[in-house]
Amino acid sequence: MDLDNVDMDKLVYGKVAAMGGKAAFEYIIKGIDLALEGKVDAVVTGPIHKEALNQAGHHYSGHTEIFAERTGTKDYSMMLAHKDFRIAHVTTHVSLRQACDLIKKERVGIVIQLAHDAMLALGIAKPRIGVAGLNPHAGEGGLFGDEEIKEIIPAIEAAKAKGLDVDGPVPPDTIFAKALGGQYDIVVAMYHDQGHIPMKTAGFELDLETKTYTSVSGVNITLGLPIIRTSVDHGTAFGKAGQGRANAESLEEAIDYAIQFARGKKRV
Repeated sequence: MDLDNVDMDKLVYGKVAAMGGKAAFEYIIKGIDLALEGKVDAVVTGPIHKEALNQAGHHYSGHTEIFAERTGTKDYSMMLAHKDFRIAHVTTHVSLRQACDLIKKERVGIVIQLAHDAMLALGIAKPRIGVAGLNPHAGEGGLFGDEEIKEIIPAIEAAKAKGLDVDGPVPPDTIFAKALGGQYDIVVAMYHDQGHIPMKTAGFELDLETKTYTSVSGVNITLGLPIIRTSVDHGTAFGKAGQGRANAESLEEAIDYAIQFARGKKRV
């Protein structure tokens, strides 16, 4: 489907340009609208260059915010997945200082519920959810911060009262190893890098001799939308643009995850 919104004579591979940002935004909107109209079962997105997007006058921090606004979704979360290793985020594209201020009982509870519902959609009958602490040692009883006591634990207790299988807050330095070992179906992380670092450590493999990634595995999924949206878990790689060297592994996995969610939706 060609929206005819790129002048190929003016396009320069690997260069940030408003034309590219404008075209990317229009394609995203078209995909969302097709899904809302029921003409497609899911939307799978490639990476977008946020600077180009903003140069075109579309001031969003990423795909997730565009999808949320276009679909009128208030409560949503970013989920990353590498095979059966899955992480949902309480906060994402804000400063670390802001992220700490956004860790509130209501928000943590919303993401726990979104994570639970996503696992049900994937056919997991009794999802096991691990919730990471915010502070070192999950606060160590308040010695290293009180967010766990004031916000995270109350959210976990509320989720348990609804019958959800939730464990935590678990120290951030051990929870992901437990998830990789199969103890949890999904982990709720408190902020962007807390979730992204273990995911990309698990899914990305670098060949030091060639200085290229031999594996770029990982899927980005937006939870809470009325439509299904999955994406790659990497950036635009402008340094490889037009050279035929890009790794398609993450995109292939994103398509697979979209199919899984679509099948689950049809089952419901």
